[in-house]
Amino acid sequence: MKPWSTNHLKKCRLVAFLGDKCMGWAALSPVSKRAVYSGVAEVSIYISTHAQGKGVGSKLMQALIMQSEESGLWTLQSGIFPENNGSIKLHEKMGFRYIGKRERIAQRDGIWKDNLLFERRSKIVGTN
Repeated sequence: MKPWSTNHLKKCRLVAFLGDKCMGWAALSPVSKRAVYSGVAEVSIYISTHAQGKGVGSKLMQALIMQSEESGLWTLQSGIFPENNGSIKLHEKMGFRYIGKRERIAQRDGIWKDNLLFERRSKIVGTN
């Protein structure tokens, strides 16, 4: 298994702290090594339980979107477990749209999980 740092883009890595306490983080992973997908990345975002509902996710996602566009990315995508209502609402609030469901695509603790697919197309990168 590759280390976390190897699997994520060197740009577009954010961490939110309150004092010395990590409130959350966000990062992007390339979806493919092929050049034609160089402007597409997958979102990873985590908000600690003590920070949920306090706007940390919105601030991280806004900054992540801004940095992604500054880096030339035109599409961000996310796969979210259906029961993760907070993440679904955050993505919808930030302009992501639901594009479909992959059934029984992942296993967590030996249980098959569906994955809801969301994407956000930039309005300023890749529009021509």
